Amino acid sequence: MAPTIPTRVSSVDVYRGFVMFLMMAEVLEFGHVSKALPESSFWAFLAYHQDHVDWVGCSLHDLIQPSFSFLVGVALPYSVASRLAKGQSFKDMFGHTLKRSLILIFLGIFLRSTHREQTNFTFEDTLTQIGLGYPILFWLGFRSFKTQVIALCTILVGYWLVFALYPLPDANFDYAAVGVASDWEHNLSGFAAHWNKNTNAAWAFDQWFMNLFPREKPFIRNGGGYSTLSFIPTLGTMILGLLAGQWLKDEEAPLEKVKRFGLIGIGLLGTGLLLNWTGICPNVKRIWTPTWTIFSGGWCFILLAFFYWIVDIKGYKKAFFWLMVIGMNSIAAYIISHTIVEFIHHSFQIHISKTYDQILGLNYESLVRGTAILTVEWLILHWMYRNRIFIRI
Repeated sequence: MAPTIPTRVSSVDVYRGFVMFLMMAEVLEFGHVSKALPESSFWAFLAYHQDHVDWVGCSLHDLIQPSFSFLVGVALPYSVASRLAKGQSFKDMFGHTLKRSLILIFLGIFLRSTHREQTNFTFEDTLTQIGLGYPILFWLGFRSFKTQVIALCTILVGYWLVFALYPLPDANFDYAAVGVASDWEHNLSGFAAHWNKNTNAAWAFDQWFMNLFPREKPFIRNGGGYSTLSFIPTLGTMILGLLAGQWLKDEEAPLEKVKRFGLIGIGLLGTGLLLNWTGICPNVKRIWTPTWTIFSGGWCFILLAFFYWIVDIKGYKKAFFWLMVIGMNSIAAYIISHTIVEFIHHSFQIHISKTYDQILGLNYESLVRGTAILTVEWLILHWMYRNRIFIRI
């Protein structure tokens, strides 16, 4: 019997739409409103969760990239089943996988190079990180559950060892050169110091690797502490998504899937908190520590359980249609949010008023401007949805 094309799971599109909306909503710039209203705990809370934490910890904004990566893994079993149903061979599918990976890597570099004097070769953004690990993820999609789990554990333990065995900076280390004060409040001490900003194994790798490419000036550090090698533990996040996608696709009762995802999520959160608390491995998104893979993976399982329950089980699809519009065109949403924000803003200034965003006063200027931009971006995606225009790689 020929394999059948699997039914699309609406909750996955909604979850992806939620993640992309959080990214697109950066234009609301809650931080500016919070600075204008320093006594407001409400705006301070929103501002905190619309930005990345300085080093150890987690905000809602920090969950965007792991969720997007996790959902790549969730979608893989459905993509493979669909291609098998169309009669494609493993060779053909793997060739497409390599092509997709290269497109993601080059698209990430292209978007990071806009408004620059030359190509900005950087490999720590969401698209390039996924592209670097995707061929391995695809290969694991055809392996057994045991092999997938062994691969995940090998990645987490091996990446932990790389950092743990890398020597700590000596007394003569020039912290200023790498953009980190020696007394920075977020510097970790003791064994956890192996995961400090721009003094770790991944930073050392990038000092060599990033200088293999043409640059305006030699690479010394990444201002945010991000690194190329984070694609390895990001692959761990995608493997967690692959496991979730396989369970989501099987014949288990829907509510049992929700329970499974919830319990796994809670277990991963607890494990991540324990690893961070004991100092075995800190929970740092910027360098994607193994603890971050585990901890953020816990949140991903919980969010998937929530959206699967409320969208596919309870049937509230219409209420989340606005997110589905974004989620079904996530690549388009990503490109739009990185390319035409200023164009939309200037268009409002030209055709409405140069001060259109001050209608509620200077305190809420960024909020009005961001809402206008976000609305136009969504309307573009809605037009694409209605006309069945979906960008696929």
